Amino acid sequence: MATFGCFVLAIMLIMGNIMALTRGIFQLRIRHAPKRLCQPRLVGVVFATCGSLRAKMKCQVLPATRPLSGGKALRTEVLTETGLRRFPRRDSAKNGKRPIVMITSWPPRPCGIATFAEEAVEFIRRRFPDRAVHIISHPEGRGGNVYPLMDLSRPDWYVAVAEKVKELSPAVVHIQHEYGLYNYVDEHNSGDGNAGFLRLLEEIRDYPIVVEPHTVHGRPREHEMEFLRSLCHRADVVILKCHYHTWRLDWNFRERGWRTPGNLMIIPHGARPDKGWPEGQLPEIKRELGFQNGDFSSHHIVGLLGWIQTNKRWDMLTSIWEDTAAEIKRQTGQKWYLLAGGALRDPAHRTSYELYRSQVENLQRKGLAYYYEFIPRGTLYYKVMAVCDFVVLPSVDETQSGTLARIIALKKPYITTAPLEGLTSQTVESEGGLLFTTKRMLREKVIRLARDEQLRATLSSNLGNYLEKVVSWEVVAKQYASAYKTARRAKLNREPVNLPLDL
Repeated sequence: MATFGCFVLAIMLIMGNIMALTRGIFQLRIRHAPKRLCQPRLVGVVFATCGSLRAKMKCQVLPATRPLSGGKALRTEVLTETGLRRFPRRDSAKNGKRPIVMITSWPPRPCGIATFAEEAVEFIRRRFPDRAVHIISHPEGRGGNVYPLMDLSRPDWYVAVAEKVKELSPAVVHIQHEYGLYNYVDEHNSGDGNAGFLRLLEEIRDYPIVVEPHTVHGRPREHEMEFLRSLCHRADVVILKCHYHTWRLDWNFRERGWRTPGNLMIIPHGARPDKGWPEGQLPEIKRELGFQNGDFSSHHIVGLLGWIQTNKRWDMLTSIWEDTAAEIKRQTGQKWYLLAGGALRDPAHRTSYELYRSQVENLQRKGLAYYYEFIPRGTLYYKVMAVCDFVVLPSVDETQSGTLARIIALKKPYITTAPLEGLTSQTVESEGGLLFTTKRMLREKVIRLARDEQLRATLSSNLGNYLEKVVSWEVVAKQYASAYKTARRAKLNREPVNLPLDL
């Protein structure tokens, strides 16, 4: 009997050791989802051996992002020493693949980033035909898969956006950023400095995040640097538009004793590869647009196009056009018209809009110009630009330009202000345009392009090569795919992105 008792005691000790060892190898932690979304339930038991693991494996059940059938939901996440993470899957994902969510300004909102995003999404959908692409926008946004939830009249606008992201449970969240798009202004006319935007990034941190800032200056103000530092810390990938931005951001971080972010990628502003009309179709387009005053349809045309606002400085050209047109006529015998067109985007720029428009209309009364009011987006924008022999793009504050993207898409020679970061960078890279710094230089460059048809052809050819190899939306969408993959890998491995700086 004593022997049997000892045997039983030994068995109990062995079982106790096994249980202790098992607890040391496996830990199960359950965290319930918010009650308004689901009720928790355990859906399975995980068994494994510890042969290939040096330490503990944790199986973690995390909150679902939307209710499943029966009002219950659950998502699982397996974490190991290697950091492997399995994201929640959605039973409503297109073809079983999780969607892409873009947070952005969206048409018909009168905004350059809205028109940018519209084209970007078109080509992202072409790149990912098996994934749905959803848009979360401001209240003005319209269209299929568009959720107009960003109500900036509320300080907590980001809550509804975050909840929609969690409901959609995307493969990646791609955000177009410009300070004004996410700035809550209170009753005292004080902005929150994009604090709500940073809160949004915190709320959706479980998902891969790619942010594409559209305002990155070479010499940012201190609050902008603090924001960029916070942004780079919270996003998985941050997309800049040109190498110059990387150089300057690196310098600005180092000057403050900060570590330069390792999650910066360079992806240029995309341009359409599928626009353009043969020379023989241009007279018909001119008639379609109503450009029939006098002999306008047969004259050469210089374009001055886009959203009309103070920083576009149309007056640089309108103030010298009468004398410049006369000099072109004297040297070439040709009559050139100035086609100025666009619309007011921001009421704060109404004074400049009215000034620029009145200057053009004064020239129009003299038979030297034509003013054409239109919303600069969609096919109409391309048609208006297509009838121009070349385009003048004056500006005093541009990190990149949607107008330049359309100039490149149509392979139109152009003249633009320097030095202006993105504009100058792309002009140097593409070898498709001329630069000026003074009105005298602008006058000389306009006359030069007007009288030299071969130069216009060379610049156009250079733009065609640059479009095909560098900035075509097809090329850019491929780069977006790489950014998405990088962001997803970072989330899966639970390690920050660390890319080499391309300096």
